[in-house]
Amino acid sequence: MQLITTNLIANPCDEEEDNMAMLCCHSAKGEMFILARYPDEDEVELTWDDEPSTLEGLKVTLSDSTLLIELAAGDADALGGKDHLEILHSTAPEDMAEVEETLQNILRGTGTYIRA
Repeated sequence: MQLITTNLIANPCDEEEDNMAMLCCHSAKGEMFILARYPDEDEVELTWDDEPSTLEGLKVTLSDSTLLIELAAGDADALGGKDHLEILHSTAPEDMAEVEETLQNILRGTGTYIRA
């Protein structure tokens, strides 16, 4: 499955939301993707088109133009039966450090983060 977005919106620690780390984006087609985690929880919440799911064992690979989300086989229902989501983005280079910090906060201790 693939989503195309202009940029990834990241917040490594939202103080107004109990220090939740959140990454989100929207496509031109209206698709919405959110990946979030509170610091005191072991599970990551993934929301795809207004359908939230909690996951463990998530693998995320970030490059300058792609974000690849890979789910465990048992979690494929979170993406409508697919086990991965490829997000093509054109996030500004100066914003990538915040995206990377956010993903590290979300996945720390509960998933795998790779910077490609």
